[in-house]
Amino acid sequence: MPHQFSPFQILVLFYFAAVSISAFLLSLPIFHQPGVDFSMMDAIFTAVSAVSVTGLTVVSIVDTFNPLGTFVLLFIIQIGGIGLMTISTFIWLILGKKIGLKERQLIMADQNQSSLAGLVELMKQILYLILAIEAVGFFILGTYYLTYFPTAAEAFYHAMFATISATTNTGFDITGQSLIPFAHDYFVQIVHMMLMILGAIGFPVLIEVKRYFQHRRKHAYPYRFSLFAKLTTSTYFILVIAGFLLFLLIENDGLFAGKVWHDRLFASLFQSVTSRSSGLTTFDVSELTLASQFVLIILMFIGASPSSVGGGIRTTTFAVILLAIYFFAKGRNSIKVFHREIHHEDVTKAFVVASVAILLFVSSVCFLAYTEPFTLTEIMFEAASAFGTCGLSLGITPELSTSGKIVIMILMFIGRIGIVTLLFLIRGKGIKEPYHYPKERVIIG
Repeated sequence: MPHQFSPFQILVLFYFAAVSISAFLLSLPIFHQPGVDFSMMDAIFTAVSAVSVTGLTVVSIVDTFNPLGTFVLLFIIQIGGIGLMTISTFIWLILGKKIGLKERQLIMADQNQSSLAGLVELMKQILYLILAIEAVGFFILGTYYLTYFPTAAEAFYHAMFATISATTNTGFDITGQSLIPFAHDYFVQIVHMMLMILGAIGFPVLIEVKRYFQHRRKHAYPYRFSLFAKLTTSTYFILVIAGFLLFLLIENDGLFAGKVWHDRLFASLFQSVTSRSSGLTTFDVSELTLASQFVLIILMFIGASPSSVGGGIRTTTFAVILLAIYFFAKGRNSIKVFHREIHHEDVTKAFVVASVAILLFVSSVCFLAYTEPFTLTEIMFEAASAFGTCGLSLGITPELSTSGKIVIMILMFIGRIGIVTLLFLIRGKGIKEPYHYPKERVIIG
């Protein structure tokens, strides 16, 4: 690896390489349905969407790719969801390669970790957890889909694609209608919601939960969860509940009018869960009222938890900002939550991430509003979905111009690598300041 590049720059180069290879593979006619017109721009867009596990697409997956092509797409989604460094670490271990400082720095950058300690074990745990979750989901859905499809091969084929798509929060589907055919099948929806939550809540949280159950079998004293696990889990489920209640309230006299109560409950809950970063849906989101679409934009912009398969500013960023505002209004100089204090550096990082994300989002929306013939709501929805690597759309993705597709691809790519990686990519290697000027107060607000 070139020594002049920082770990963040090398990581981004890895993702560029993954997109390039994926685009080349997806462009090969051997993976297409007969007579399909699939341009290189379509291939690049699909590759970026798959590697970033977003799910936005300019073509119909089922009408464009043959079964072999869908397996290639599924493989790309799996790599994108697990993470390049997790896959790389696994390959290095198989080959007997020593995981040195440079490799550990790459892993730390990819997983947004603050310490070099235990990174190899973290990668192994992430890989085992994802494969275990997908194996269980595949078996459950495959067995259940036997009632939907004529053959076992077709049932388990759909189950495999659906399981990986849900766990990685990608949102691609091979039904051509997302989960609309299962709008009244609550078991399918529950399984998908569980897979989406496990993928989006954050790998460190899943690892801590696993350690909690191991601890209970061996020790009598209580297990102590980290502040990160408590904060991100509570924020994640608060957002899910808030989204559920808002959709239920707003659409009561709108899209849900005339539906039975349990259909309303499941439609609202599923939409709230999928807005974290998944993109699967049980109804056409373009039929939602303007208020619900705006709620979706906010939820997609916040995104999933750090060190997960999702994008956005992340749940902890949102939580720290709200806590900082609350404690500042109370006249406090420190932020205390769950009997711990949050570092000032993390508070600063949260505001920087949110500020850069807002600037990026607003700039993208302004550019798209100038180049694309769509409403502002449709453009904001598309941009938020791309940045949050969600994959929900109001149907404008295939109609975007070439420049519009490039903007959406940039948003998907940044949403996958994260704002922190983007900032470190621009900054490069840190430079210690040789001197300081006298400090002076300025008027704020």
